[in-house]
Amino acid sequence: MKDLVLDASAVLAVVNSEPGADIVAACMMDAVISAVNVAEVLSRLSDFGLDGKACRAVLAALNLRVIPFDEAAAIEAGELRAATRYLGLSLGDRACLALARSLKAGVVTADRNWSRLALDIEVRFIR
Repeated sequence: MKDLVLDASAVLAVVNSEPGADIVAACMMDAVISAVNVAEVLSRLSDFGLDGKACRAVLAALNLRVIPFDEAAAIEAGELRAATRYLGLSLGDRACLALARSLKAGVVTADRNWSRLALDIEVRFIR
């Protein structure tokens, strides 16, 4: 079991050399990420103008350990809706939290809004 789950915002901080990237880089080797959050990262890279081949190259260079989003994860993410609706968390956010919960792991994010979560999940902020 890994003890940290990366949110898309944390990975994008590394890709874009944003504040907090050093914090994420230091824990990436021991962290995992949901396949849903990988889709978020690739979507943002596409928004930045990268084509599919370039997006895949960035993903490969990150050497992330990607965890499939299966039925159990889908159920957990769906059940998190009630507890996170007031903050407007997306499916991607809930996929990250669901994975963390299933692994009994903490999450790494740049989303300060998560400080208001009332869940049994440790949240580590990169900025």
